[in-house]
Amino acid sequence: MFLRRAVAASAGAAVVATAWHTLQAPQPATCLQAPPSRRFENKTVLITGAGGQLGRQGALYFASEGANIVAVDASPDSLEQTQSALREAHPTARCLTRVADVRSEESVTSAVTAAVGEFGRIDCCWNNAGVQGAMVPAADYPLSDFKFVLHVNVLGAFTVLQAVAKSMRDAGGGDFAIVNTSSVAALRGTPTMIAYVTSKAAVLGMTMAAAKDLAPYKIRVNAVSPALIGPGFMWRRQNEMQAASGSPYYSKDPDAIAAAKIGSVPMKRLGSAEEVVSTVAFLLSDESSYTTGTNLIVAGGLA
Repeated sequence: MFLRRAVAASAGAAVVATAWHTLQAPQPATCLQAPPSRRFENKTVLITGAGGQLGRQGALYFASEGANIVAVDASPDSLEQTQSALREAHPTARCLTRVADVRSEESVTSAVTAAVGEFGRIDCCWNNAGVQGAMVPAADYPLSDFKFVLHVNVLGAFTVLQAVAKSMRDAGGGDFAIVNTSSVAALRGTPTMIAYVTSKAAVLGMTMAAAKDLAPYKIRVNAVSPALIGPGFMWRRQNEMQAASGSPYYSKDPDAIAAAKIGSVPMKRLGSAEEVVSTVAFLLSDESSYTTGTNLIVAGGLA
């Protein structure tokens, strides 16, 4: 396998551009077991939070569909894991990885500039970076944590949206799409998660306003709201934190909490990362060309 790697450093960020040239490895199975359609062939998809479970699955999916990948995350180690997964599953994929803090305008702008420099333009963006925050009832919720969650989930989301939208507007030609990650928590007001709920409700408002502002430039903006996605570390950790929260809404047993949550879902199961990604892919694809300013819920009927 031939590996080409170019590394450049800038304030608060590092970039690694990698192209792999070898025989295509077998594609990982998806929940739908469908062969790749290559519907994102030669398009560039930028994904923030690409080091997490959803973001990594998204990078793998869009690479299988022929896209150039721009993977952005604040964690170098997590981003390296995503890069390794991409290299193993899709050796011929073109991928630019960027360590960036979405709270920093300079860092985000640098990542967008690097993406345009490498691939010419950004066609699609999954604005997915976010944090969950503490699990504490509202009266005792730490103000410092509330500020942190809003700084990442709201200011960070807007910083990415604005930088990408400017790039798309300047590129011209239209047919651009952005998907913001919100949550069913924003619709249900989940107990012990006041900062997260507030931040994701703000993302929904941001999505609707941006959709109108950017429509004249043929940039569509939508949101996706998942809930109860698992299994995995985040699913287990959330149940453990809620069990320890002291809230009267939750058992002190994480397993009992998990069972109660699944029991509340009309489909009686957890959702998968692949099911979230397939919804994001629909919103970023030409199949949703007349859809903007909306929010698609991926929650088995929970909302």
